[in-house]
Amino acid sequence: MDLAFTPEEQQFREDIRAWVRENLPADISHKVHNALRLSRDDMQRWARILGQKGWLGHAWPRQFGGPGWNSVQKHLFEEECALAGAPRVLPFGPVMVAPVIMAFGNAEQQQRFLPGIASGEVWWSQGYSEPGAGSDLASVKCRAERQGNKYLVNGQKTWTTLGQYGEWIFCLVRTSTEGKPQTGISFLLIDMKSPGVSVRPIVLLDGEAEVNEVFFDNVEVPAENLIGEENKGWTYAKHLLSHERTNIADVNRAKRELERLKRIAKLEGVYTDTRFRDEIAKLEVDVVALEMMVLRVLAAEKSGKQSLDIAGLLKIRGSEIQQRYSELMMLAAGPYALPLIHEAMEAGWQGDPAFPGGAAYCAPLASTYFNLRKTTIYGGSNEVQRNIVAQTVLG
Repeated sequence: MDLAFTPEEQQFREDIRAWVRENLPADISHKVHNALRLSRDDMQRWARILGQKGWLGHAWPRQFGGPGWNSVQKHLFEEECALAGAPRVLPFGPVMVAPVIMAFGNAEQQQRFLPGIASGEVWWSQGYSEPGAGSDLASVKCRAERQGNKYLVNGQKTWTTLGQYGEWIFCLVRTSTEGKPQTGISFLLIDMKSPGVSVRPIVLLDGEAEVNEVFFDNVEVPAENLIGEENKGWTYAKHLLSHERTNIADVNRAKRELERLKRIAKLEGVYTDTRFRDEIAKLEVDVVALEMMVLRVLAAEKSGKQSLDIAGLLKIRGSEIQQRYSELMMLAAGPYALPLIHEAMEAGWQGDPAFPGGAAYCAPLASTYFNLRKTTIYGGSNEVQRNIVAQTVLG
């Protein structure tokens, strides 16, 4: 196993770094580096820039319009984007539903849906969780009844991230109650502009509506929007979840946020505190260990070996690291981590006026801390992931 990058890979990194430096808007990078609110326009603007280059679907094979990069190149691209302060690519289209359409959709569906995802023009949402079905997705009750050449969908989805902007949503729906719960689930693509679809934002502690409830009231969906076979959706869902859990780990964002933690600690005068430095050091060791785990997978893939399916492990460690660095940022900032005054932030002021622009580097730390508590729950709770890992590795 060789974890060192080749000269060709290092040159690839330099090429990506130069392109990102030239094309990433400075105002967006500033917001990302300081954890300020990204608008829909900010996220869509960067997605379109990547789409024009053909890199929004950077993990896609050439046959579907992607660059055809290998696993190492994909990793280097993601790392350089994260370190430069690029927004995290919203995964629902290019990372989640696109691979399902590629693997299980028919040619017509691929031609119809993939171009809009690749260009960043179409905003996709995820319709998995329901009020009574979170980590236990086999319990979904949202019903899709076949009526001729269409499905009639009734039910509810919840915790739909940025669903208020959604144009299309991929959903797990119940099409049969026979046999085991997993055998009666189908994978359906639904136009969110269809009559009967309604979205209700869930306002969080910070006043933002990052997540939503989505209701389906006799929504008519063409049968041609069914991916693969009816009642086989559980198989497709598992394929998608492996991509989601790896994406949640996000070691590259962890490396960027580790540097932000050090910056906050220095500005707040606690970086010289030995005990606090110990906590930063322990976090840095965990980030390096997570990166080594990722590189081991990449090395195995590069050599053509079958790597252990460690999506669950990556999700566990990555989500815990996100919670840890947000906690340490809160501790470093002290009382400046608490205020979250939207009007003040929009005006460029936050915290102590003695600092130019206020203590904007601290904002909105409380919001980030509370928001990241969810990472160990969504995408399959860490308790469930540990059980899966134990069964897979230990038997």
